[in-house]
Amino acid sequence: MRPEIDCDVLVIGGGIVGLSAAYAITRAAPGTSVTVLEKEQGPARHQTGRNSGVVHSGIYYRPGSLKARYAVRGATEMIKFCAEYGIAHAVTGKLIVATERAELPRLHALVQRGRENGIAVRELGAAQIAEYEPEVRGLAAIHVGTTGICDYGEVARRLAEASGADIRYGARVVRVDRRPGRGVAVLTAAGDVVRGRVLVNCAGLYCDEIARMTGDDPGMRIVPFRGEYYELTRPELVRGLVYPVPDPAFPFLGVHLTRGIHDDVHVGPNAVPALAREGYDWATVRPRELGGTLGWPGSWAIARRHWRYGTGELRRSLSKQAFTTAVRRLLPAVTEADLRPTAAGVRAQAVLRDGTLVDDFLIHESVNAVHVLNAPSPAATASLPIGREVARRALAALDDR
Repeated sequence: MRPEIDCDVLVIGGGIVGLSAAYAITRAAPGTSVTVLEKEQGPARHQTGRNSGVVHSGIYYRPGSLKARYAVRGATEMIKFCAEYGIAHAVTGKLIVATERAELPRLHALVQRGRENGIAVRELGAAQIAEYEPEVRGLAAIHVGTTGICDYGEVARRLAEASGADIRYGARVVRVDRRPGRGVAVLTAAGDVVRGRVLVNCAGLYCDEIARMTGDDPGMRIVPFRGEYYELTRPELVRGLVYPVPDPAFPFLGVHLTRGIHDDVHVGPNAVPALAREGYDWATVRPRELGGTLGWPGSWAIARRHWRYGTGELRRSLSKQAFTTAVRRLLPAVTEADLRPTAAGVRAQAVLRDGTLVDDFLIHESVNAVHVLNAPSPAATASLPIGREVARRALAALDDR
């Protein structure tokens, strides 16, 4: 006998990507029933709600990649969504500043990359930086006018409401049973069973574990990196958004300055290994999760390949003086007393067995399932296009049944 079905599409994860997928499914195919399972008591409690709120322009990402296409498109759509739903936002623009001669070729490469991605970029000499940021110093900079800020937590809440999906909070998934032709059945920690025709895995920090529960080999592991922030006690030192020139070998953008929608200025993050997938400080250690990270060959390959970079990040994590020194490269007027610790975030970084840090968004399909396996920053910016792509694949899987 065919088991009872609770919904057409069952989404695991109530962050901005999972909720965007639910929103896109119900928009593309009205009448399709969607259930979202989120282990926390509300949406956007992890990556979505613990970032600096930047709406990225897409300038950093390889032309033609999903990140480039979705970020450029997503930035415009996110600002439009915020305006439509009355969510706090602003298009501020940002500076990317070179403070050393060795960074100048990378800065010029970013200009070219931005133009290839269709982004307007203004090149600035040292004296022109003060037009935008009087307290910032550098050898050269570029101004990217399409960068903005918004409240992603509120975006997630409005997506949840507008999707019309059945959203169940406090529903941590502990088992997935998938049988071809019979859909999927999910068991939650509370003992509830929810059955759907197609599973969409948007579990963020736990997406690889959900994939393995489903019976799929994701071919990667999530290695969590904590980003630690300070808040500037003299926010008048910064007018908008100021970034260093990133190192292309890493998916991290370096310590930067971000004036948020409430006029607070966040400084950071650095990037250090987290000792748990939700390890927002050094005191949070989950042995099973840490053992999984240490048992993955890719983690050791990263350590061998990038130990010098990692040592610098650890030093800035453990020493406020070292962190301040890094900030002073961009903002010489800042002192240790100007920096106040604030909430950290954890990046769900997909790492391959050989230690490759997956650079692009990664979405895999299998029988009755769509897995979003790498969606760190700029996923919030790109969440509406990502949601549509996930919806397309999930609806195609429904049609194939």
